Formats: sequence, C-alpha cells, structure tokens
Amino acid sequence: MTKDEGRNTQYETDVILAEEVVRGLDTRVLGRRVLYYERVGSTNDVARQLADAGEAEGTLVIADEQSAGRGRLGRAWVAPARSSLLMSLILRPAIPPAHTPRVTMAIALGVCEAIRTTTNLPVHIKWPNDLQIRGKKFAGILLESSSVEERLEYVIVGIGVNVNFDVAHVEGIPPEATSLAMELGRALPRVPLMQAILRSSDVQYARLRAGEDVRAAYKNHLVTLGQFVRVHTEQGVIEGRAVDVDDWGALVLQRTDGSQAQIAVGDVVAVRNTEVTNA
Repeated sequence: MTKDEGRNTQYETDVILAEEVVRGLDTRVLGRRVLYYERVGSTNDVARQLADAGEAEGTLVIADEQSAGRGRLGRAWVAPARSSLLMSLILRPAIPPAHTPRVTMAIALGVCEAIRTTTNLPVHIKWPNDLQIRGKKFAGILLESSSVEERLEYVIVGIGVNVNFDVAHVEGIPPEATSLAMELGRALPRVPLMQAILRSSDVQYARLRAGEDVRAAYKNHLVTLGQFVRVHTEQGVIEGRAVDVDDWGALVLQRTDGSQAQIAVGDVVAVRNTEVTNA
C-alpha cells in the first residue's frame, strides 16, 4: 500500500460504474436502479432527497468519495477517494415504524455474511450495526427513516466499508479501525464485493418482508453477546453482561445485581470479555 492517502495504487482507477454493478446482478429488490456519483456530501442525503421525491424501493446510490459522510451518533465517516464502498439504499418495507431496527438486523446480517463468504475473514457484528474483524471496525451501517403517524414512508440504509486503504495513513480514522485490504494483505476489486453485499442483503431483506424472524441469525453473528460491556446512553452509563437482543433490536444487559436493562440506542464499549453465548 502507498502512503498517499493510504490507497493501493493497483485500484486508484477502480471507479465503480453503475452499469458494472447492475451487470449480472440477480437481486429481486436491492439495486433495481443504481445511481453513481463521483463525489457527494453524503449518499444518505442524496438517497433521502430521492425518497422524498418518490424514488422507488431498491434504488442504490453509490459514490467514490463523500465530503460529509457520517456514521452513528453524529460521527464522521472518513475514507479516501476510490478506496471504499460508500452506498445508500432506499427501502420501503411494509412494517410499523417501531420495527425499523429489524431492517438494521437484516442488512447487517447480509453485509456480514457476504464479506465472510467473499474474503473468508472472521467478520462479526458489534451491536447494533458495526462490523468488525478481530475486534477492529471496518464497516458500519447507518439507518435513517421517515414516517407519518404510524406509517413508515421509507428507510435509508447507508453502508460504508473500508476496502483498499491503510487506516494509519488517513487522518480522522480511529487507530483501532481496519480495512479489508489490511486484513487480507492485498487489495480487492470493489464491484464484485458490492454485488455480493447486495445479493446477500437482498435475501435477508426478502425474509424480513415475508414476515420471517431474522433476529436469531443476527444474534449468531453478534460478537457483543457474552461480553461485559459499558454502554453510554443519553440517560447515562449502564454496565452489565450482554445476554440478548429483543424483538425490537434493543440490547439486553444483565446487571451484577441480577436486574436487566433494555437499551435501544447507545455506544458499547467492551470492559471484560467472557465466553460468548448467543442466548
């Protein structure tokens, strides 16, 4: 890898063209239409504007660079140009707004399984929507939605994957992060990886739309379960052993006094590792 923005020179011309993504893509919903941008502020913002204008479900917005990419809890998402997967999906599931965390479960599961299969790397999900390899984050999912009363209008699912760069040479990325190229010891073309993610996520999303429960499979990939964790929430810090994820996507903690807490939104820090048991 070069030190110039951490990119691998082999893929500095690895532009993701929309027609290349669609070619051979046999998904039922995801990627029905693909829109490519060389540079945008945020693919989620572009997708939201399209969704507000009535864009169909399954439309995919991709970019080679973001100037204002973001992750969960207001954090910035930084990646060199033409180095990563930066994309957002427009989904319109017929579910109540309270069930939107299930979309996160389905897509996180799809992304995790696709990258495991494609790279043979030990990929796991950190609750609720970060992907890790050996404890190092390399990908994240950001879900944003719009609803009117009890009707869910759309869900925007942003997916960011660190692919072909060295995080040590990119300012603004935590040192505990990683990329697929760093873990593999080589760069890899992004279009086949994106197609694998779309295919796998399409399968899991179809299960969700059919009313199937994706929670069990999601939990089987969740590295957080079995760990003693500290969760930072708006209400304060909660500590306990992560023992489950409920039907609404909340993390269930068992405190040392035996009581339980359900946490819908929070930032998890592992305090002490214990044997992982997926309850």
